[in-house]
Amino acid sequence: MTEIATLEAPACGPEETASESAKVPTTEPSGEVAALESAREEQAPTPQEPAPQAPAPTATKPAPASEDLPSAPLLLAVEDVSDSSVTVSWEPPERLGRLGLQGYVLELRREGASAWVPVNARPVMVTQQTMRNLALGDKFFLRVAAVSSAGAGPPTVLDQPVHIQKTIEAPKIRVPRHLRQTYIRQVGEAVNLQIPFQGNPKPQASWTHNGHTLDSQRVSIRTGDQDSILFIRSAQRSDSGCYELTVRLEGLEAKAAIDILVIGIGPGEAGLPCWGPRDPTSYPRADIDGVRPGEHDGSQISGVGSLWQAQPSHSPLSHSGPAEKPGPPRSIRLLDVWGCNAALEWTAPQDTGNTDLLGYTVQKADKKTGQWFTVLERYHPTTCTISDLIVGNSYSFRVFSENLCGLSASAAVTKELAHIQKADIVAKPKGFVERDFSEAPSFTQPLADHTSTPGYSTQLFCSVRASPKPKIIWMKNKMDIHGDPKYRALSEQGVCTLEIRKPSPFDSGVYTCKAVNVLGEASVDCQLEVKGEGLRRATP
Repeated sequence: MTEIATLEAPACGPEETASESAKVPTTEPSGEVAALESAREEQAPTPQEPAPQAPAPTATKPAPASEDLPSAPLLLAVEDVSDSSVTVSWEPPERLGRLGLQGYVLELRREGASAWVPVNARPVMVTQQTMRNLALGDKFFLRVAAVSSAGAGPPTVLDQPVHIQKTIEAPKIRVPRHLRQTYIRQVGEAVNLQIPFQGNPKPQASWTHNGHTLDSQRVSIRTGDQDSILFIRSAQRSDSGCYELTVRLEGLEAKAAIDILVIGIGPGEAGLPCWGPRDPTSYPRADIDGVRPGEHDGSQISGVGSLWQAQPSHSPLSHSGPAEKPGPPRSIRLLDVWGCNAALEWTAPQDTGNTDLLGYTVQKADKKTGQWFTVLERYHPTTCTISDLIVGNSYSFRVFSENLCGLSASAAVTKELAHIQKADIVAKPKGFVERDFSEAPSFTQPLADHTSTPGYSTQLFCSVRASPKPKIIWMKNKMDIHGDPKYRALSEQGVCTLEIRKPSPFDSGVYTCKAVNVLGEASVDCQLEVKGEGLRRATP
């Protein structure tokens, strides 16, 4: 991590140059010797007796080995310069020396002087330093050297001198977000725009309206150090247009344009009904809907009492003035009615009020109540389908145009009514195809072989499926046993039962159940065996 040191620049005027040159070494070897001597003086013990003074043989003192000294720092550069400070940085040297690195010494030499003045009195272990409290106009060179216990290594000198001068920040204008699109105000409302800007020193700000100088009687401008305020106490439609702010600073400039649209109709402005004499022939010079005298826009004049009122008819004249309410759609047509739905179509108005339309408002009214209800608002297409109409009612429809000033004064109304009729429901039953369930007999459960005890009644069971209902015939050893009181045959829900009352060994044999209908016949067999003593008769 790079450490930063902040130092105050040494005060070095012209008078101090000679004294500083005596204190600070001007050559690299002498500086190393001075650093080495100061280190030795700190480590040497204090002598008890005064030693005889002898001249120091500085010329014969051995120079430190090159391996003990660090190499020159790398990449000395200026990071930042302001009007009172400078920040420089460098990289550590490639070789730190055998004795290790104790820090760095930053030195300064003013332009025109020959002495290098140390910025930091003692070596610091940082690779970035900031010099503050510099005076405007100062121009000096910088160099940095790495120091070890053996002395200071070779310095790295900055290529170009550092010049402390007043910095110029280019002007910038920051337009607020809500002013980056058209700024809309109503007639009579105040306009207060505060536009911040940047620049150092303070730039000059000026405003224009549609390329012309502002009217100081209507528009007030107040410019501070960081913003400019444009204020209009009561806006009129003539205040609409493009306002441009220009900020200049020593040949540099920045511009920002703000579009303002003032909508609505103020008192005494064009577009209000004009009243004149009853005779329409004496009305040729009246202003109708902003039309100059002598022009005609197709307006109709209707009599009310003893006065005549000019009714604007929204002609296709092109108005280049400020915005106002639009005209109604030119025509509306009922396209189709089906079920509880109605389809409408209309054409756009000829007069949009000098601004874009926001859409259309569609309303409906039933014939019984006559009350209008809004169906669609700010609807953009010119066709629509209105649903959920009540069966049995008749409806009228009307459409208004809408822009920033509001809804049109009148609406386009359908001429015909939309009758929502009850649909005639005719029952159309589908033909019923009777299914043929006829089926030849088939046994779903056959007879099972059975063993019985004499004297105890037994039963044989089977189930048959057939349509129409089959005739059941029971046989013993291929002989029909119908009518024999010893046997009782039952048939219910397709289950056939043969009950043999108190059988005897004579009743053993093969029993057959046969089912017959018009579609065919089927039969099943089983073996009945009666064995054992059974019940004995009592002898008299």
